[in-house]
Amino acid sequence: MKTLQSIDLGPVIAFVGCDGAGKTTVSEAIQAWMRESRETESCHLGIQSKALGEKLVSLPLVGGLLKRLIASNTPEKVPQAEAASRPVEAPTTLAALAMFILSIRRLRRYQRMMTLRRKGVAIIADRFPQIAVPGMKIDGPGLSHVPHRNVLVRCLARCERLLYCYMVSYRPDVVIRLNVDLETAYKRKPDHRYASLASKIALVPELEYQGSPIVDLDSTQPLAEVIAQAKREISLRLAQRQTA
Repeated sequence: MKTLQSIDLGPVIAFVGCDGAGKTTVSEAIQAWMRESRETESCHLGIQSKALGEKLVSLPLVGGLLKRLIASNTPEKVPQAEAASRPVEAPTTLAALAMFILSIRRLRRYQRMMTLRRKGVAIIADRFPQIAVPGMKIDGPGLSHVPHRNVLVRCLARCERLLYCYMVSYRPDVVIRLNVDLETAYKRKPDHRYASLASKIALVPELEYQGSPIVDLDSTQPLAEVIAQAKREISLRLAQRQTA
């Protein structure tokens, strides 16, 4: 796949990693630091499905109905060993529509980011779309890795794939991949399911961003040291960008 990169666009520094790895904390510190020397904005490129679901079920009149629909289309929780042995099931039409809408919301935030980049604004991205690993919660497409018999769902899967191919065509200047162990992640995010965090941590090393340089940092180190390491790597990459 052809990827695009231009010094005419503002640079993008993407922070990725499992929930609890410190993406928001570190990226906010980096944004404040970069604003000392140039215009810099932050963009969250995750799906933010939890926040959207809370807004929907709080709507008057239809909130109760939406809550029941969400519950009826939420996969049952089973032990991790049993879940691993089950074949991957295609989502229902309603679930596929919901996943596609989440991808559209991600695309809209991505387009706002690109508008800023075209004005020369530097971007600090909390998460970044990728296609190396399927699954919306790891910032990949949600419909491309499961079988579909429904014509509508197959169409949505193809459209979703095109959206993600477009989003990864402009690659970040540098990806700061924050790594964290499971116990630390769960301590920081006790509202998250333990098994879900374990799955994400296992997948993080497989993430790649169309050849963008990836810097691995251990986010269990003292915060000041993690931020200092991130600053050094970002300074190096941005200097290389100017001389390219």
